[in-house]
Amino acid sequence: MAAESIRPPWWLKPMNKVFMGVLRLGIPVGGRSGPVVLTVTGRKSGQPRSTPVTPMTVDGQRYVVGGFPGADWVRNARVNPDATLAQGRHKQQVRMVEMTPAQARPLLRQFPVLVPTGVGFIRNAGLVTEGTPDEFEKLTGTCAVFRLDPATAG
Repeated sequence: MAAESIRPPWWLKPMNKVFMGVLRLGIPVGGRSGPVVLTVTGRKSGQPRSTPVTPMTVDGQRYVVGGFPGADWVRNARVNPDATLAQGRHKQQVRMVEMTPAQARPLLRQFPVLVPTGVGFIRNAGLVTEGTPDEFEKLTGTCAVFRLDPATAG
């Protein structure tokens, strides 16, 4: 199946809304390194757009992986890289920096180990079958990887 033909399941947006509500209430899900609500500015509307993501930490840096090629939040972040991460009442301003394919490759290899909850999601999307590091490495150029840098006062 071509990556361009991968579409999110019909239930994803409604489920994300429920999940974000749980996260915003501060109900613990996955501990401190679990999912957060990522809010980016819409590239067309200019309005805040939110989605749950699970960052991973590699060598002291935090990263997020776009689970679907062409996901709305990925396209928005490419246009408006300033974002907010929220976990309960804690909010952090970040700047999203997209990794080049060479930078993304080793990060994608680590994703199934560091974010095992994301493996099933990407498997259900049809992007991997087993969820091995080798399969995730092959998603280089298909799934975007962003580094989350602390926002600088400006």
